[in-house]
Amino acid sequence: MTENPREDLRDAAEGLDAVRETVSNAETADRLGTFAEQLRRMADAKRGPDHGRLDRLMHGLREVEADLSGEESEAVGSALAHVRAYRETVEGV
Repeated sequence: MTENPREDLRDAAEGLDAVRETVSNAETADRLGTFAEQLRRMADAKRGPDHGRLDRLMHGLREVEADLSGEESEAVGSALAHVRAYRETVEGV
């Protein structure tokens, strides 16, 4: 989605932070914040995440997405698209 693949991870984190502020369920908001922080750490790490790490994160985001509706669900879906775009640049599996 972007020229610098790591920007996709940052964009996903920003999107999750934005939707986190609109979610009324505290547990879901905390999960979104945790995922956003993980994505920022991945984006800033010397070595990017592998497929397994990305898959686990994406699985968690899909769970949260399923618990939401409307624009909140769409925002998590957008974050997933950014992570998926980054994952396409990762060598391996």
